[in-house]
Amino acid sequence: MNSRDRILAVIEGRPVDHTPLLFWCFGFPAPPGMQWQTNGQPVPFWYTKRLEHIHTLPHPWELADEFQRAEAWLSLGVDDLLEVSVPWGMAPEIRYHDQRLPPGASGGDPRYPVLVREYETPSGRLRHAVRQTGPEPEGWPVQPDYVPLFEDYNVPRAIQHAVRSPKHVPMIRHLYRPPDQLQQGWFLERVAQMRPFALERGLAVQAWSAFGMDAAVWLTGPEGAVMLALDAPEAFRELMETIAETDYVRTELAAAAEGVDIVCQRGWYSSTDFWSPKLFDEYVYPYTAELAALVHRYGKKFGYVVTTGLAKIGQRLADAGVDLLYYIDPVMDKISLETARELFGGRTTVVGGTSAVSLASGQPERIRREVRSALDILGPTGRFILSATDALFPDTPWEGVRQMIDVWKESW
Repeated sequence: MNSRDRILAVIEGRPVDHTPLLFWCFGFPAPPGMQWQTNGQPVPFWYTKRLEHIHTLPHPWELADEFQRAEAWLSLGVDDLLEVSVPWGMAPEIRYHDQRLPPGASGGDPRYPVLVREYETPSGRLRHAVRQTGPEPEGWPVQPDYVPLFEDYNVPRAIQHAVRSPKHVPMIRHLYRPPDQLQQGWFLERVAQMRPFALERGLAVQAWSAFGMDAAVWLTGPEGAVMLALDAPEAFRELMETIAETDYVRTELAAAAEGVDIVCQRGWYSSTDFWSPKLFDEYVYPYTAELAALVHRYGKKFGYVVTTGLAKIGQRLADAGVDLLYYIDPVMDKISLETARELFGGRTTVVGGTSAVSLASGQPERIRREVRSALDILGPTGRFILSATDALFPDTPWEGVRQMIDVWKESW
């Protein structure tokens, strides 16, 4: 079986030659003997095209690099996915102004300058301000010299989130819109460029199309999102519906594209770290079910990412129609593998079983024990993909990854 056949078979619960092993790369240092150059420049860290549009990387990650990374993993017998991110649009009448203010401005930290972007929208003015915190450690995404509307690292750097009260909610409809014709054309061309390589090397293509609750938290901050949901539920529902409308169009674009196998939604901020099961059912479940049904109408698979709280919300995600659930993390989420087997065995395909924390522990026996347990407990369900939650990072050592691969190969 090739990698695509193996992964799609596991998602459908069909027999495979062995349990797949899949790694996501988030600045993983290129392993010894597996470095390459692109455009005459060395590529010291591995990433993925799923990060496109939401992170600024310390060096370019070209489509050729996506192919090179896949080739590198395949050469080791490891599975991989080609990934692509669906862009989104903004109303053409939007105008914005950027500023860089001195340290301590706007009530910020006196150690850091303040970056501000102010939007003029048909519904009013919106101000978004974050600390400019300086260089990141090598390999990690870098902070751009402006404030992007959507960026994970805006949350800890925030001085003023974009949405701070119900009056700001209507403005988001102008700032998060379906991709325009040019953006749609760009996406379809990107998938068309990936398809020949994917077919030749036997790789599935996974498209990232929906933000869901992640967008709400990016816009309001974690506490702001929860308080808006509790104190102004009508405004919060309007915000979620605005996000859902664009998510739907982006997802349909991805699902309809020839060459896309899996369509995936971000859900890191939809867990019980932030939301009660009741609020999850109210603000996450219905939109997720709608997207899953849409993807299934096109004959594609639907993935969802959430790394904590799965003992409480995982079954609801399966109820919603999620085919591929990233991630089972027994280290950070403290969900036992036996519990995961009881909850999901046969219902949906789960990814994980161990953690990047374990790979960085420097403890070979710990790595062996966790990988072996995951394969023994979740492997027999026939709906399991081994992975280290939730990515290989700049501080993940190659030795830990190599040890994980060795233990996995022993199970073939």
